[in-house]
Amino acid sequence: MSDWLTVLLIIGAMFMVIVVGWEARRRKMLTAETTSTLSRLVVDLTIPALVFTQMLRTVDRPSLATNWYIPLLGAGIIAVSLLVALPFAPLFTNRASRPTFLFLIAVANWIYLPLPIVEALYGADGVRAVLLMNVGAQMILWTLGVWTLRGGKPDLESLKNLILNPGLIATALGIALALLVPNTASWFTPDGMKSVNPVLMAMLMVGSLTIPLSLLVTGAQLGGLDLSDHRPSPPLNGVVLLRLLLAPAIVIGLVWFVDMLGFALPEVPRMVTYIIASMPVAISCSIFTERFGGDTPLAARAIFLTTLLSIVTVPAIFFLVTRWHI
Repeated sequence: MSDWLTVLLIIGAMFMVIVVGWEARRRKMLTAETTSTLSRLVVDLTIPALVFTQMLRTVDRPSLATNWYIPLLGAGIIAVSLLVALPFAPLFTNRASRPTFLFLIAVANWIYLPLPIVEALYGADGVRAVLLMNVGAQMILWTLGVWTLRGGKPDLESLKNLILNPGLIATALGIALALLVPNTASWFTPDGMKSVNPVLMAMLMVGSLTIPLSLLVTGAQLGGLDLSDHRPSPPLNGVVLLRLLLAPAIVIGLVWFVDMLGFALPEVPRMVTYIIASMPVAISCSIFTERFGGDTPLAARAIFLTTLLSIVTVPAIFFLVTRWHI
């Protein structure tokens, strides 16, 4: 089966799980409170468990020396997308909603949706790439991202959130332990699992909940959005076009240009970069707009529409880059 068809099938399966979460929220099986609790469970518990065990499984001194640049790719995707949006903002938005417009285009769904796709295509190497990109993405989200959403106003609280982010702490601890203890990857082999610490086995079980829970939460969050105003608007149209089409095209073009200069990225980091750059608006954007005074109705509609359309655009972009060997 070709990789682009694999991507299409995975996205289709993921969308079905998202629909289950949507329907559960609509039927009141998941309330706003339980959805918020599950979201916090994913962010503060299952993702850190997944990150920690994956760092132990995939990181060693040679791989870290080779992949040191991958967090920069995660930060670069957000920064480039923001730069792409800047000249178009006056065409699509007024001054009041401009910070939200820029933020929505910059912040793609870089972990929940791409993780199962990348795991199916590239295994542990792909998962490691996504999680390392998460480090750079989190740093720029809580600095440049929040600064943009607040209209250029500084926010010290966001720096505190960055430092205390459970996912980043788990990443740092996992990398540190993997470097201090030789061959931690052997703990995850069939023989190693027979003697491995029960705490690590428990963390593996908790981490394995990340993808299904995150998809259910995504659906439940979408099911709770206020989408009563279905009319298309220039800001919404701009977010859809720039987030799903132009920003991915520019990122792919930049990677191709760097490759032409002789600085070729290995296949897995390159393809993971393409996949993440093609993702829809991150679900968490509506939380950020509420917290930092953005245009939450625009964020809600943009999340819903870009997530829906990404079922078509992500496989199409992946098909093109593999067909053209970019």
